[in-house]
Amino acid sequence: MDESVHRKEPLVLRAQFVLFDGFDPLDTIAPFEVLSAGSDFLGGKLAVELVSADGPGVVRSGVPGLTLTATAALDPDAPGYVLVPGAAGPMEGDPDVETIPVLLSRFASGDAMPLLRRAFDNPDNTVVTICGGSLALAMAGLLEGRTATTHVLGVDLLDAAGVNAVRARVVDDGDLISGGGVTSGLDVALYVLERDFGSQAARAVEELFEYERRGTTWKASHSVKGNS
Repeated sequence: MDESVHRKEPLVLRAQFVLFDGFDPLDTIAPFEVLSAGSDFLGGKLAVELVSADGPGVVRSGVPGLTLTATAALDPDAPGYVLVPGAAGPMEGDPDVETIPVLLSRFASGDAMPLLRRAFDNPDNTVVTICGGSLALAMAGLLEGRTATTHVLGVDLLDAAGVNAVRARVVDDGDLISGGGVTSGLDVALYVLERDFGSQAARAVEELFEYERRGTTWKASHSVKGNS
């Protein structure tokens, strides 16, 4: 009998980047490319995609004139990763100006948050935030009692939302991995590759991109995926 009939195909994990109006494109594109390159090295173990709560469609970023296209709806029940970027724009302005706090607050109260809550409930999923992404989740009450980081300007806001805020480049709190400022997306994605797929994958992408990870990774004592 042909043994291939009984051979189980390797599981392809989804890496879903959640787009929302005003998202920061660098928070998205940098880790998207890292995970895509990592998937190539791993033989296609990751399906890296852009998603939104509303499904397929063009989503405007917080950088004028720059948009990305979501190709699917966010599926919180799929195994893999849900990655949440921060927002781009001015920090301060008139009430009618789309500042970063306004954009993050709007996202935190939108249709994506119930889906993200389900993603946290999915034992086969890891939620990954970059920069202000953790602030949006904290505003929605999803990170209370968790340990996370964000951009240096938002650390106090994380604390105020009941989050154990840590000043580190990358923070691993088990099924929640968070990154600091906007360029930390590179380091976060490389850390994901190393933690879950091995150092060879991470090193291969570092060499391809001619980039070396920066800063400190803070890891909780329970941060091994699947443990509590």
